[in-house]
Amino acid sequence: MTPELRSRYDCVPMPKSGKSEGSIEGLLQLRDAAVQLGISFPTIKQWIYKKKIRSHRTAGGHHRIPQSEVDRLLFRTRGKTEPQRKEEIRRVSGRNQLVGRIESVQISGLMAEVRVSIGGQHITSIITARSAREMQLKRGQTAAALIKATEVMILRV
Repeated sequence: MTPELRSRYDCVPMPKSGKSEGSIEGLLQLRDAAVQLGISFPTIKQWIYKKKIRSHRTAGGHHRIPQSEVDRLLFRTRGKTEPQRKEEIRRVSGRNQLVGRIESVQISGLMAEVRVSIGGQHITSIITARSAREMQLKRGQTAAALIKATEVMILRV
């Protein structure tokens, strides 16, 4: 594009590769960052204005949030130590958590079936195999069944 045409327009056409020049990996649009943080779009805008979260401005004046900033705030909201993080998880909804013993864990492919015995009753939850492995769920361990609407989630306690 000639300099004369470039000065006539506020924008520069996208290169044929389909990616803008100077796009930086790890920068999120505000809506994406807000979704990851579990907050609204207006809230993230206020955080930017109050310098609670660091952002970069694009050539067009739009804000972009580094993934590292989102990770920093996620870590803070979930507690800095293991006991604090466990306490935060347990606060999700106390009245809908039933604590019991794991009776069985059956992992098959991408899914795992976890059966928890609570006061003679049984609750079965289907979770991802990865989650079951990360929590190292085993028969005999104490676990909590977190019931939200029609879903049952397993928390290792």
